[in-house]
Order: sequence, then C-alpha cells, then structure tokens
Amino acid sequence: MHIVVVGLSHRTAPVEIREKLSIPEQDMETCLKDLSLDDQILEASILSTCNRLEIYTLAKNQDEGTASISKFLRNFSGLKEEELAPHLFSFFQGEAVAHLMRVASGLDSLVLGEGQILSQVKKMLRLGQEFHSMGPILNRLLTQSVSTGKRVRSETNLGTGAVSISSAAVELAQLKLGQSQGKDQLLSLDSENVAVVGAGRMSRLLIQHLQAKGCSSLTLINRTLGRAESLSSDFPECSIKCCLLEDLDHYLGSCSLVFTSTATEQPIINASRLNSLVRENSHLLRLVDIGVPRNVAADVAEVQGVEAHDVDDLQEVVSRNQEARQKIAREAELLLKEEERLFLEWWDSLEAVPAINQLRALLENIRKEELQKALSRMGPDFSARERKVVEALSKGIVNKILHTPVTKLRAAQPRPERLQALRVVERLFSLDSKKQEN
Repeated sequence: MHIVVVGLSHRTAPVEIREKLSIPEQDMETCLKDLSLDDQILEASILSTCNRLEIYTLAKNQDEGTASISKFLRNFSGLKEEELAPHLFSFFQGEAVAHLMRVASGLDSLVLGEGQILSQVKKMLRLGQEFHSMGPILNRLLTQSVSTGKRVRSETNLGTGAVSISSAAVELAQLKLGQSQGKDQLLSLDSENVAVVGAGRMSRLLIQHLQAKGCSSLTLINRTLGRAESLSSDFPECSIKCCLLEDLDHYLGSCSLVFTSTATEQPIINASRLNSLVRENSHLLRLVDIGVPRNVAADVAEVQGVEAHDVDDLQEVVSRNQEARQKIAREAELLLKEEERLFLEWWDSLEAVPAINQLRALLENIRKEELQKALSRMGPDFSARERKVVEALSKGIVNKILHTPVTKLRAAQPRPERLQALRVVERLFSLDSKKQEN
C-alpha cells in the first residue's frame, strides 16, 4: 500500500487553473465515490480551498495510483493533460505525510501561519468519514494532522497575530490606495465607499479587518437579505447597509472599493456589466476578489477606470509580513518532524499485524481445545460459575503469553529488525507467511 497525494496549489498553478479544479462541498460525495470506484484507490480524501486542491489516497501501486488521480482531475476540470500536468505536484509515503502536516499547520499557506486551513483539513476529515471514503490509514493520518496543526499553534507563536487571506486582501486595498497617492504605505480606508459582496465566513473576516483598518461604514450585498442582516448584527460598531445581489449594479456605480467573496461558480462581475454602468463619479473603482472560482472575470482589466485584483495578487502584501514569521516557522518544522516520525512508526508497525493475528488465532485454538478436554473430565458436577472461572483463567494465560512478543513486534524499530523478528515467529509457530500477504 502507498500513500499518494496529487494536487496543485498557489505555489504551482495560477488562479485561472485552480478555479477549474475547485470542488464545492455539494459535489464532494460524488467525487469521492468516483475516486473510490477506481481499482487502484483503496482510500481517498479531498482538500479543496481557494488556494489548493489536493487528493490524498491509499493506493495499491504508486505510479498507477498517481495516474488514476491525474485522470480524475482531467475529467473533472475538462483540462487536457498538457494543460494540467505542468501544474501538478505529487508526494508519496513519508513526503506525503510531511506535506499534509505542513499544510494543516499553515506552513504551506500563502499567508504563513494562516489559521483557516486547519478548519479546512478538519472538514476534509469530516467529509471523508461521512461519505465512507477513508479507511484506518487516512483516518489516522488526517486525525493526527489536525492534532499536529493544533500543537504547532499552541507550542509556537506561529498562529499569534497571523494574517488571513481576508486581512491580506484588506491590506492590499490599503497598499494600492497608498500607491495611487505616491506613497508606499498602507493608508486608512475611512474615506473609501466600501462594499462587500457575499455573507460567508470570508466576508465576516473581511468586515472584521475593514473595521480594524478604519472603515466605519460599508454596504453588505448578498443573495439573501436575512443572512446579510444576521452577519451585520455581529458588528454593532460598524454602520452596515444590507442589500440584495440584484442591486449590485448600483453599488458598482457608486462605490470606490468592492470586495467579492461568494461561492458562485461563474463570475458575477465582467467587462460587459461594468461597461453598461453609469458611474456616479469619475473616481477609480477598485475590485478585490478573493473568491475561487473567481467572482470577477479576467476581462475587467480592459475596462477604463477599473482596477481589479485576485487572490494571486495578495503575494505583494504577504511578502511584507513573512520575514518575521520565518524563524517561528523553523521551530514549527521540528515539531512536524516528530509527528511525521510517530505516524510512520505506527504505519510500519501494521506490517506485524497479520502475523500477530495468526499467532493469536493459533493460541486461541489451542486454548479452546485444551479447555474442552479439561471440562469434559470435570463431569456434570462442575458448575457454570466454575466453568467461567476456568475459561477466564485460560484466556488470561494466553494474553499474558502474547503480551511481550506482540509488544516487541509492534514497537518502533528499524524495518530489517522487525522483519527478522517476524521470520523468527513464523518459523517457531509454523505461521503461513503467504496467508499473511493475502
């Protein structure tokens, strides 16, 4: 069996490729079932975020498992092999384990130490369990990765003051406002006419950071008014006007800064829409889109008086905050090495399980045979209670005998030593190694 991960991220693929491989939660069950139907895939789980799509599997064969996942990605995205392959990465065994540990800890995020990724790994674990696509190996790996992410945040300062995608988007808007005035600094947004499109978790974080950066009023636009009003009620100190998405054109014509973060699979703002607007003034309309798939189409760059940015543009502000966090990240890497070793030792110990099971079954058969002989000699006067006592005694003896060899076989040790011990046990008790392999 092989742990195989194939995917792409902000490090390997631009947003126009990533958005074609964004899997919404309502499609996750179907995708996991499609993967599980492949003969090569024994277990599967999917991590889909705005910055990455990664498929974790337990495969029979490393190369064939990789090919199966790549085929699934091509079928899902509609991309040809030559379009997709240059952007894919793959990791196997220990490298795959280490990669997931880094992802869950926020060390592979666009924003170093970003906390939202841990909840997304938790969600991957929950969906894999809910849709029964995982077995004991991936379940253990994902569970340990979640606990590792928590450990990194509690034992290092990596999560302290960490910026998120949403806060980076707000800082990008501040930076662009400053640059438009010839200043390489982050300016307050108190003079901007701001709108936020969408009322999900990312929008909540946007409003939180906008308020912290001097924005005292904004317009919240959403498909349903109730959800927008529910979100706005959590920010009593900020004046928030709630509107429906059908009024978007009006605010595109009157606002100077618009953040978009909706779950739509098609852009809601494009060049045609913007060109048809009647602008209330001549000021620049700045669009900051943190949705994947994108909420703002690429062709808006052609519209005069409009400046658009997507998640890939966040690197400009992220790089300003990274240097101070690199030292903390190196401390976190030491914890990850330890967690990786613990998982691989556990997985390696599973090699002894078939032999242990055969040995246990052998001794159990002997126990039952000898117990039956003894009980038959006791005669009818032997009470049911006495029979139970004798049976418990026989089970206790077998368990005591098994305890030391089982513990030794499953203990952390170099693989050659474990294999040597297994061969000794097989010879001593005449165990069938071929049966174990099957």
